[in-house]
Amino acid sequence: MKTHMEIKQKRLSRQEKMDMAIEHLIDKMFEIAGHDVTFNDIKERKDDWYTQWTMTMDQSEEWKKYGIEYLRKIFKWNKILAEKEMLWMNLQWGLKYSDFNK
Repeated sequence: MKTHMEIKQKRLSRQEKMDMAIEHLIDKMFEIAGHDVTFNDIKERKDDWYTQWTMTMDQSEEWKKYGIEYLRKIFKWNKILAEKEMLWMNLQWGLKYSDFNK
């Protein structure tokens, strides 16, 4: 049996880190929006799953704020870069707003 020192930890590539971040942030989005759904529930779906659940605009802002801080910590990005990435994530995977017309 190998000891802890004998097991080499594989350093994650930038893409692997991004994939893990996306999974975490999608899970967090569903959590903030109050849905009992995870990334694993939707990862194989090819339909418009993101329109089947909703969140409020306040919940979206909370998710974006959380995501910006998370990305800054994980990738050591500045605030502007993290904000841009969260805008893209919201565009690609963000849930539709339940209170957009207010």
